This record gives sequence, structure tokens and C-alpha cells, in this order.
Amino acid sequence: NDHGKSIIMEATHGFVKLLCDPVTGCEHPQAPPGPAGCDTDWSIISESLYDKLDTLPSPPDSPLEVEWPEHIAQLRMGLGAGRVANADSVGLVIEQIERELAKPTSEWALASVTSEGDEVFRESVMTALEAYRTSLQTYLTVLTDEVLPQARGEDAVGLGALPDGPACYEARVASFTTLDRSAEDIHQLGLDEMARIHAEFQDLGESVFGTRDLTQIFDHLRTDEALLFDTSEEVQAMAEQALADARAAIPQAFGRLPQAEAVVAPVPDNEAPYTTIAYYREPSPDGGRPGTYYVNTYAPETRPRHEARVLAYHESIPGHHLQIAIAQELPDLPAFRRHMGMTAFVEGWALYTERLSDELGLYPEDIDRLGMLSFDAWRAARLVVDTGLHSKGWTRDQAEQYMIDNTPLATNNIANEVDRYITWPGQALAYKTGQIEIRELRSEAEAALGDDFDLSAFHDVVLGGGAVSMPELRRRVEQWVAQHE
Repeated sequence: NDHGKSIIMEATHGFVKLLCDPVTGCEHPQAPPGPAGCDTDWSIISESLYDKLDTLPSPPDSPLEVEWPEHIAQLRMGLGAGRVANADSVGLVIEQIERELAKPTSEWALASVTSEGDEVFRESVMTALEAYRTSLQTYLTVLTDEVLPQARGEDAVGLGALPDGPACYEARVASFTTLDRSAEDIHQLGLDEMARIHAEFQDLGESVFGTRDLTQIFDHLRTDEALLFDTSEEVQAMAEQALADARAAIPQAFGRLPQAEAVVAPVPDNEAPYTTIAYYREPSPDGGRPGTYYVNTYAPETRPRHEARVLAYHESIPGHHLQIAIAQELPDLPAFRRHMGMTAFVEGWALYTERLSDELGLYPEDIDRLGMLSFDAWRAARLVVDTGLHSKGWTRDQAEQYMIDNTPLATNNIANEVDRYITWPGQALAYKTGQIEIRELRSEAEAALGDDFDLSAFHDVVLGGGAVSMPELRRRVEQWVAQHE
């Protein structure tokens, strides 16, 4: 019926927006490839859809009917103004759409909502999805016949190659970092951070592998099969152990703890081959659903053991779960402060806790600390590569080679990372700049308060206002310091 059609259109509306940005022409880089990779829990969605079918008023035109022509018009407007994506990114989107259109509609993950409900509901959903398929085919034709022939080449992949690109990129830098720092400044910051991390790699590499040579250390971490998991069960068990260890350790560094629990779950089977190594989903505001650390157990032989703990701490406790669950439970903040926030704070906090976890004794072996350094080098490289691509005119090959030379990331992961930086300018800068700002605020507070510095109280101040901008966080911490000097 019309109600079912409208609701399923709303469910697909997000996927429409993920597919292609009118400026970059590429998918949202963290989105898995198309409907088969959608990271939504469709059992929850289907129940919600079915319950609401008879209660919703007659809807206006569905989002899909409005979105496709409007989105295509924006792409054509961009073409006319010389604002078009690079060819590789457009090609990836085309491949993803073609892969989905090659499947029967009934095999799309979006169609899984038909597993519940009556025949009327199922027919309504499938009718809507068939209409979606037709629109997707039209969209594919526009990308193939109009956008791809005019797409930018290998020597112009960055935002700086577009009209007004340099000014646009500086605005993106300010938006994602919430700081008044130039692209050049952040590029140098990344180089400085990488030099510091490399020195730590050399010390630990000598302890673990008997060498201070970075190339040899990175090669060990990339290629030693003994460092990889054997089974999916091992991946899951390690995630659960890391979470349990962190849960036991955090009272020594935090006063306020969330009431919402955190649990571990495997990434759903339909997503696992296409999506990232892990992600976190916040608890429901009413407390009915815990925060969930989804760990990808697919192809365990590709999952490094030495990175399992740092990954768990970043995504769950003391990282995303602690920060997001505490924010949701703050009693005196408006809803938008409790449930939304700045990327630099959210990701900067999670990256800060990777090092904090070492202070809390959560890395039992030096090999685990090498995993921590691997993650830190990865985020430092983002400062260099993102600014290199969009401000300095780097090519994809330059970006990939920098990460190969300076981090132990696997080469296939590096290719995916560079795709992300090209299609999401500035976002990757938030992690490291946020971490550094929190780290510097702590150092300044420690210096000002001396023996009176209380780490738990510091963390409570940092987390006590929601995911605020870095200038607002600085104001809060400096006010706290002044009150205790």
C-alpha cells in the first residue's frame, strides 16, 4: 500500500544520499558498497516499519521521487561549473551500482524487511524497491555517460584542483578540526607526529623483532602470519576479553561512569565482506539497548592480533562507548548536546584513549603496544596525506607511497584509505588534531596543578559537556584549572 511504499522509500533515502556527492561525485567513504553492505539492523527496521504502517498519516511525495531528479540536476550543475569528481572515484561508484543491479531485487539487504509482516506489506516493499531499481539505473546512466567522461584525471584528485578549491578546503579543515589552523600547519604537525611515533616504533621494534629498521618492522607487522587470527571465534573472544579488561580498569581514571552497558557483537554476515574492521553503535536513549561494539570476524586470517586490543579500546571502553554513553546520560544538557557532537571531539577522544589504555595497563605485551603505535601512525599519516592531496596537489600514488613508507598498514587498506581521503576532504584530520588538543590540555593542567592534578576529575570535565568544539573544550578545562589552582 502507499503507506508501506513511503516508509520503505524513507529507509532507502539514506542510501540515495550515500551514493554520490554532487561536488566530489563519490560515495560517502565510510558507507559499505550499496544495499548489500548496509550496516542497518534490518530486523529492527522491519519491525518498526510494520508497526507504523497503519498509524502514519498519508505521506507527501516520497523522498526518492524528489531526491533523484534533484540530485542529478546538482551533478549536472557541477559539470557545468567545472566541479566534477576524479575518474577513479566515479568508477568505484559505478562498479558498486552495477554490482547491485546485477542481483535480483529480492536479494538486496533492503528487501530483508519482507521477512516479517503480511503479504500486503511484502508486496508494498518489493514494489517500492523495484521503483528504486529503475531510478538507480537512471542514475547509473548519468554517471556513466555524463559524469565519467568529464571526470578529473590522476593529476587532479584533490579538492584544490576545483574552482575555489583551496578556499573550500581551508573551510573544510576549520569545520572538521574546529580549530584555526591552516592546511600547511596541519601538514607539518603530521610530519612532526610521525617522526615522534617512528622513534617509538624503533624502540619497540628492537624489543619485539630485534631491529630498529622501520622497513623491517613494518614488513613484520604486515606479513607475519603468526600475528593473524585463525578463527572468527578467536576474533570475537579477544574483543570480549579486551572489553572486560577495560571495564575493570576504568574506575581508576574516571569518576563518572555510564549506566548503559557495552557489549560485543559480530558484524552481521551480509555486511562483513564489505564494511570496515569494526564500528560502535550507541545505546538507545531509553536504556533498552546497550552500546554495541561490532567487530568484523569475517576472514579472520586477515585480522591482526596485535591490533585487536587497541581497536576494542577505541570503539568501546574507554573510547566511543564511554564518551557517547556518558553524554547521553548528562541530565542538564539539551538533546542536541547529548546526542550530537563534533567529529574532532568524538574521534579525538577515542584516539586519546588508545594511549590512555597503555597507562591503565591494558596492553599486556609489547606486541600489543606495536598495535597501538600502528593505529597512531595511521592517524598521523592522515594529517600529511589529506593535506597533501587537497592542498599540495599530491597524486594518489604519492599518497599511497607515503603511507606504505611510514605506516605498517596493509597495502589494500592503504588504497581504501586514500579513496576515503580523496572523497571526504578534511574529515580524517579530526582524529589526530582532536587527540593532540586533549593531550595538550591534560599536559597544561598537570603543569598548572602539580600534585593536585586529578586524572579522574580531568576526564570528568572533558566528558561532562558533551562532544563540544575544541575551543569550547579548552574554555571548560581552563576554567576547571583556574578553580583548583
